[in-house]
Amino acid sequence: MRLKQFSYGGDNLGYLLYADTRALAIDGGAVDEIMAFVRQKGLTLEMATNTHGHGDHTTGTRRLAKAAGAAHLDHRRFTDGETLVLAGQPVTVRLTPGHTADSVVFATEGCLVTGDTLFNGTVGNCFSGDLKSFYRSICLLMGYPGTTRVYAGHDYVAASLAFARQLTPGNRAIDAYADRYDKNHVTSTLDDERAVNPYLRFNDPEIIRLLESKGLPTGTEYQRWEGIMSIE
Repeated sequence: MRLKQFSYGGDNLGYLLYADTRALAIDGGAVDEIMAFVRQKGLTLEMATNTHGHGDHTTGTRRLAKAAGAAHLDHRRFTDGETLVLAGQPVTVRLTPGHTADSVVFATEGCLVTGDTLFNGTVGNCFSGDLKSFYRSICLLMGYPGTTRVYAGHDYVAASLAFARQLTPGNRAIDAYADRYDKNHVTSTLDDERAVNPYLRFNDPEIIRLLESKGLPTGTEYQRWEGIMSIE
């Protein structure tokens, strides 16, 4: 399975997963660029779908599907663990409510297309209001191997690292993370995120000390998650 990243709308990121000559578009707002790539590579775009229902992600998806003669898959109809197949290779859908109630992530061959659930360096806002579901979704993603690559729905890396530095100024891993950043191909591994992303470090002693310094409860893992999500 191969992955092509497309930038559109300022900081949005969309994706094309493809194997052999078959392709799946995820958050396909870069319609013209995706179609040009499909034609260049001699691909057949079979499916187009979304990570969640926010307009900056759904924009263009139906137009893309129509232009390519692809099936438009409503992300709200997926079930957890459902498998999409491209040229015999699986793409697994995981339900990850939190940022929105309808958020999903796509997992395949060592990478996660995470939409606005998990960004490179941060997580999405909890617009659903359901912090417990968001916590479970983040724990689900953290259960994937550390070498798994994260492909998010936006490039928020600069702002995310600035905030991480503000919270944990002594964390040298932030500088190494910044050195690896490539605006033309935005990605990180889960190990990178565990070292830098404050919202994945809720069990790290450095983050626990930070929460305690702010008078926030740290007795349980979920309390620590609530605490780090409350810091602005």
